[in-house]
Amino acid sequence: MPHAWTGAALLTVAAVTAAGAQDVPPTSRSPLGEAIRAALIATPDLLSGLTATPRPPLDLYGAEIARDLDLLARAAPRLFDPDRPGLGPAGAPTRIAFFTRADCADCATAQAELQALAARMGFRATLFDMDREVTLAHDLGLDMAPSYVLPDRMLRGAMPTIVLERYLAE
Repeated sequence: MPHAWTGAALLTVAAVTAAGAQDVPPTSRSPLGEAIRAALIATPDLLSGLTATPRPPLDLYGAEIARDLDLLARAAPRLFDPDRPGLGPAGAPTRIAFFTRADCADCATAQAELQALAARMGFRATLFDMDREVTLAHDLGLDMAPSYVLPDRMLRGAMPTIVLERYLAE
């Protein structure tokens, strides 16, 4: 039973018990009160919605995000090397590393869309062949082509231009 329902159930039992306390013999009140008290002491978060103490937010992916950001920071010189072959205007800042495969049906379309976006927004994208750069792709956890690597995130699979544009505008 979720804590919210357990807390609500306990409060309902307590309210009903208090309302009808005059009908309950004194010998029965004590065990019920002790049971409610024990339940509240054992699980104080049951009342967190009723008190000023907020529950800490859950951070389900914090460790994985930190690991990925550290990995991206270490790989950045290679991923965003301005001397590497790429798409977009020469001398523009490199903002995306683009990973493809020769046998990838979506890669040619994704590359053409990325080329147009890079020209329009004035950035460069470095090009990587996942079959030639096996170790780098593996280290980054990239298992599908096309994939895009930005300084702060990795996107697997073909992305619509509007999605890439939004990530680049952040």
